[in-house]
Amino acid sequence: MASVLRFGGRRLVNLTEQSLLNVRKYQPTLQQACFISGKTLRGSQKLVKAKPYDYKNKGYNVLNALFDKTTHRMDENSKIILVEGPLAAGKTKFAKELAEELDMLYMPEANMDMIFINPYGYDMRKLDPQMPENGKSFDVRNFCLTPNHVLAGQLQIRMYMLRYSQYIDALAHVLSTGQGVVLDRSVYSDYVFAEAMFKSNYISKGVRSVYYDVKENSISQLLKPHLVIYLDVPVETVKQRIKERNIDYEVNSKALTDKYLQDIDSVYKQKFLKEVSIASELLVYDWSTGGETEVVVEDIERIDFDRFEKHDPKLKQWRQPKEWDWCELRMTYANEKADLMNLFNVPRFDVPELMRSGSDSKIWHDVWFNAPGMKYAYGYNEDMGDTGLIIKRKLKHWVE
Repeated sequence: MASVLRFGGRRLVNLTEQSLLNVRKYQPTLQQACFISGKTLRGSQKLVKAKPYDYKNKGYNVLNALFDKTTHRMDENSKIILVEGPLAAGKTKFAKELAEELDMLYMPEANMDMIFINPYGYDMRKLDPQMPENGKSFDVRNFCLTPNHVLAGQLQIRMYMLRYSQYIDALAHVLSTGQGVVLDRSVYSDYVFAEAMFKSNYISKGVRSVYYDVKENSISQLLKPHLVIYLDVPVETVKQRIKERNIDYEVNSKALTDKYLQDIDSVYKQKFLKEVSIASELLVYDWSTGGETEVVVEDIERIDFDRFEKHDPKLKQWRQPKEWDWCELRMTYANEKADLMNLFNVPRFDVPELMRSGSDSKIWHDVWFNAPGMKYAYGYNEDMGDTGLIIKRKLKHWVE
């Protein structure tokens, strides 16, 4: 059975691998009725909730907020849960099972397909022969096989952007529907991989500097998660599981060295877990031989997320004083995502591997936006079978 650790922010001082694996299970006192509940605890009771708001199609502006408030949809399961851990830890299987048991939305780990597969299903990587060298696609497969490639830094910054975008979607979902979200990795742990890449000389000091400028300029706009679950797996076990799952670019990887995998493990334990425990609840499990999702659910059900005082940093962002404060947050995540993504426009022009010349940029732009389904916004490409364009344009003009 997996061992578990639950840390309070002020108690987490010297977190080492040994202290992670040799701890007693924390048994919180049940004092309030504000706890996450799984299917077993709920039994046959059917929660009656307000109808989810269709934020994806309707958006959520000031006018919407006047007639549709936020907190009446939220209950004890309206939480953000992150599942973290090293490669091949078993996060995906566990996160899916956890989401199912808690009746939450599961969000898979962000990946470069979110950029390279357009809404019509066209793989933009097919355009590589027409692209300049610094405009070609570069994803995790490419990184594993050629970790010292000049585009490795661009990949890591893009991964941060994708995880940031996904986390905004998770917040919009919780606030608009009341349904909790379980994420497989997150924007908060992304820097673990940036640090490991830097330590292995896969990215330069300049790229690392730009990465942290971007992170500092954007991360504060997000509400931190309620709960982080870390699945701990020793590096030797990670290596064995990589062999067993037999993904070709992982097995033949030049990137996944002992040093790189050990650095991921170290940064997770020496930095990430300490930082995340200040504002969020934290559960750590020895997952070297796997574990039982039901046991984790029982541990989660014991956590009183409403036990903190007014000025306690733990979950402070989730204690908004007024209903309108919640509505404003919901507007930010459901209707103003583009403004948040603009925070990535950090004026740094001193890192050559992140720059592209004007002529190369023009080539990239002309090729990219003439690909199938890329000439116009999704739903407005007649050549891809979209219909009703005249009505759509009139409605769009009326809304604007």
